[in-house]
Amino acid sequence: MNIYQSILNKKKENKKQLAVLVDPDKPNEKQVINIAKLASEANVDLFFVGGSLLTNNNLDICIKLLKENSTIPVVLFPGNTLQMSNKADGFLFLSLISGRNAEMLIGRQVISAPYLKLSGLEVISTGYMLVDSGKPTTVSYMSNSTPIPSDKKDIAACTAMAGEMLGLKLIYMDGGSGAKNHIPLEMIEMTSKSIEAPLIIGGGIRDAETAKNIATAGADIVVVGNRFEENPDLIKEIAEGVHSI
Repeated sequence: MNIYQSILNKKKENKKQLAVLVDPDKPNEKQVINIAKLASEANVDLFFVGGSLLTNNNLDICIKLLKENSTIPVVLFPGNTLQMSNKADGFLFLSLISGRNAEMLIGRQVISAPYLKLSGLEVISTGYMLVDSGKPTTVSYMSNSTPIPSDKKDIAACTAMAGEMLGLKLIYMDGGSGAKNHIPLEMIEMTSKSIEAPLIIGGGIRDAETAKNIATAGADIVVVGNRFEENPDLIKEIAEGVHSI
């Protein structure tokens, strides 16, 4: 299975995708199994697994449960270089291109590269962009970087273009975990029109209508996490909204 090629194929066919973000620290085993089964029934496209700060050493268990209860590809969305597991299918190799913290741009990637090389994971280079969501988030604190202001769509578009020109395969714009607001539709639309790479949007998405609007604005992959932890039954509703585009 080539995850990146599948993403490209669906983008060419203009098929919007939903990724369910699972933080290994938050749901218990029973909840992870429930999420996996509901996601399978809703034809969710991807699982993203990770968090800004993992404290319970549940990463491998979480991945194992997702894979045992679904056939959906599991992709690591790491908050730091320690969040690795060869039990997953793929790895978003993130470079924080919206900030000016060299450690998050290239420093930590140098440390993790040899381990990833040996892991057998499909490694997908990803330009990660933090966008202000109306309140400080864990990821902005942990990354020691300033998010792009939500009213500066030109900065977001140019940052994404630069990431693509540097050879990054995906662009991921995120409001962060627990975001108060989702990324503005005008910013998504301008950024989407400025790049050819698949565009991922996450943060602050709480209902099917918002998810659908974000997909319509230009997101190729819509990511929802916290909302499903609160109400897993929304997975089907939001999946239908995204897939209806």
